[in-house]
Amino acid sequence: MTGGAGPGPEIVLVRGDITEQSVDAVVNAANSSLLGGGGVDGAIHRRGGPEILADCRRLRASHYGKGLPTGQAVATTAGRLPARWVIHTVGPVWQRDEDRSALLASCYRESLRVAGELGARTVAFPAISTGIYGWPLDDGARIAVRTVREAAPAAGSVEEVRFVLFDETAYRAFEEAVG
Repeated sequence: MTGGAGPGPEIVLVRGDITEQSVDAVVNAANSSLLGGGGVDGAIHRRGGPEILADCRRLRASHYGKGLPTGQAVATTAGRLPARWVIHTVGPVWQRDEDRSALLASCYRESLRVAGELGARTVAFPAISTGIYGWPLDDGARIAVRTVREAAPAAGSVEEVRFVLFDETAYRAFEEAVG
């Protein structure tokens, strides 16, 4: 499905595996250590190979000794993925008693900023924080789509934002958010 009338990049929804996307940049829902984990993070590290981990270790040794802060983004090589770069961002853990939506929006905004700095034309996003971090899927989709629509035009080079959704439930939530 495609959507996104008006200025800015085209928004495309894909049901599938983010590690199989031929795009300029794949966004990784990373943990703050940048050293791999489960879910999307583990899949990207496994499929991308040791080059991604080596770049992440260099980042930890130089700029992010305490880890990448939640809501921020940084790029590495994509290793063996069919992409040029991986943009790592750390999503917030959902909490019922605290509104952390600004941090989730920041993940998308900062990832697009990094993509623009790299000159990326196509960017693939997962549904950040909606897995093990517990963010409610409908709300996460709404925040993702709204933030991409607001922030992507400033990214300059970005022509297509692809949300790659692992299952039908996530796809339907994003389909509803795109409108």
